[in-house]
Amino acid sequence: MACGAAREEKSDTASLELLPSAPRKMNENKPGGSQNSTCVFCRKNDDCPIKYGEKKTNEKWNLTVHYYCLKCSVCKKTGASIGCVAPRCKRSYHFPCGLQRECIFQFTGNFASFCWKHRPVQIITSNNCRDSLLCTICLEFIEPIPTYSVLRSPCCKNAWFHRDCLQVQAINAGVFFFRCTVCNNSDIFQKEMLRMGIHIPEKDASWELEENAYQELLQHYEHCDVLRCRCKEGRDYNVPDSKWEIKCCQCCGSSGTHLACSSLQSREQNWECLECRSILYSAGEFQKAKKHSLPKTNVGINDCLLEESSPKLPRQSLGDQHKDLLRQGSKFRRDISTLIIELGFQVKKKPKKVVINKANIWNSALDGFRNRNFNPSYAIDIVYVNENDHFGREQPGSKQEFLSLLMQQLENSPLFEGSLSKNLSLNSQALKENLYYEAGKMVAISLVHGGPSPGFFSQTLFNCLAYGPENTQPVLDDVSDFDVAQIMIRVNTAATVADLNSLVNDYYKYLELIGCLRLITSISDKYMLAKDILVYHVIKRVQAPFESFKQGLKTLGVLEKIQTYPEAFFHIFCHKPENLSAKILSDLFTVHTLSDVQTLGFWNSYLQAIEDGKSTVTMEDILIFATGCKSIPPAGFKPNPSIECLHMDFPVGNKCNNCLALPITSTYKEFQESMDFAIKNTLRLEKEENSHFI
Repeated sequence: MACGAAREEKSDTASLELLPSAPRKMNENKPGGSQNSTCVFCRKNDDCPIKYGEKKTNEKWNLTVHYYCLKCSVCKKTGASIGCVAPRCKRSYHFPCGLQRECIFQFTGNFASFCWKHRPVQIITSNNCRDSLLCTICLEFIEPIPTYSVLRSPCCKNAWFHRDCLQVQAINAGVFFFRCTVCNNSDIFQKEMLRMGIHIPEKDASWELEENAYQELLQHYEHCDVLRCRCKEGRDYNVPDSKWEIKCCQCCGSSGTHLACSSLQSREQNWECLECRSILYSAGEFQKAKKHSLPKTNVGINDCLLEESSPKLPRQSLGDQHKDLLRQGSKFRRDISTLIIELGFQVKKKPKKVVINKANIWNSALDGFRNRNFNPSYAIDIVYVNENDHFGREQPGSKQEFLSLLMQQLENSPLFEGSLSKNLSLNSQALKENLYYEAGKMVAISLVHGGPSPGFFSQTLFNCLAYGPENTQPVLDDVSDFDVAQIMIRVNTAATVADLNSLVNDYYKYLELIGCLRLITSISDKYMLAKDILVYHVIKRVQAPFESFKQGLKTLGVLEKIQTYPEAFFHIFCHKPENLSAKILSDLFTVHTLSDVQTLGFWNSYLQAIEDGKSTVTMEDILIFATGCKSIPPAGFKPNPSIECLHMDFPVGNKCNNCLALPITSTYKEFQESMDFAIKNTLRLEKEENSHFI
């Protein structure tokens, strides 16, 4: 070691140039002046050239260093000012070099540094983990073995992270929001992460520092939500100190009514929306409101009873009332549209552009959602491109249309199996490409961003998501494989022990392979055998796809919401929306104030003719033509669909604004022919464009 130092001494005489104004003249030949000096790096007086290297002193600044303390143990260059705190360890290094050699720097306490030989490690007493698990931040597979680059949560034993993912999260979240991604523990979690060298800055979260991040909280809700709004100027019309002033629900503040629409005499009168009122009444705390006398107007009796003013309630502060509702809300079934609207509150208004090739929706969506700049918590701005357009021109697209097309392709993808009620399939290529996770994320994004629900899940798949596979019992209808279904039928129809043993012999290798081989002693054993085969084929066989899909469904908190309110989500996940009727469409579209009365009459007659089967156009065709969706999304349309009457030859659907322009014609026949021709041909062309699949 001394020989090596001697060989390098001449070439490294400039090693002290990092010291302030280090002169060339050093006291190298003054042992008396340097023996009692302390090294500024290791704080030792020892003068042992063999062990520490020769001591060198800057006379002007009276700074002394050991030659080896000055050199980096990694890159062998000068300027190494960080040393390992382990006793008797003399390694020193630059900070970047230390990171390269996987040293650990603790950003707490005495800011200790540990070299690669003495760094702290995480100890696991037993490892019952599978071959690979997901990093709960980036959701990529990692080996569940504690290393420098892989860390385990101290509070959730099966939660694993990449070190780089944790560091990025810590920088963004800051000390006030950095916590375990699984159980939200902060104290134990932060203590362990600081020990393992994660820097947690003492600052507010990055999302809290965004300019006008919570500007929408300052906006006052101004929209009339009663079933039948009486205001001719529209639901958003608000004139303070008049009967058309909008008053918000005193409990939730997220619904409103014109004073006149709910027969309120003044804005001081209490009013709750229907949902809050149902919670209050169901709790049994208040008596049912007495019906009000009908106002002396031309309004019919049925219309007046659609909305009633609120009963007299004990005076409470808004905060107390809100707490009461939250306390009671978990006891009652929640409306699905309200739940999804609540999920939508986390979406920031700042839009992020997603470029979609309409002829290849699936791959375009994958590319867009996997883009490093994509954030599901930002509003989605869809633009369409045509692969045949050499100029790369972009056209604005409808977000709800895109999500509707995406859910259709997901339903028909090889990720699911079955006819109507579908379960996850076992597709090794899709699993390798992490497509099950992407599929779960697509479903979550569609729901939160106002798109349609799946509507094709089997009850077994939904129960596995909501209650866990261990609490779910599949049924024979879940088996889509013909051969497996035949085995199940033979098991269920076996009449004797001999028949059952014969079946076991016929399928011995298969039963052994799937772990369902059992000794048959009585005919009743067939029930356990059938259950074992069923659970394996429907649940255990697709465990890896299921876990990946479930992780994707956690996007924006959707899975947590499903598990909290499973009854509310069951219908939209396992059933298609109700069939559209003439009344539903008529009520769905808001008519502009200045519209042609005759054309509106033609419109209503046209809807009735479709319902009576007198047209080849369907109600779904009209909705797709105007909005891009064939059904009403669970959270409704945004903006609300509207109708206007214009002097034109054919109707026009503006899917970005959910607006349908009707042609003004002189006869109903002209109106019907114009509508039929435009709608059928437009949808036919769009169907041809969207014919590509995964």
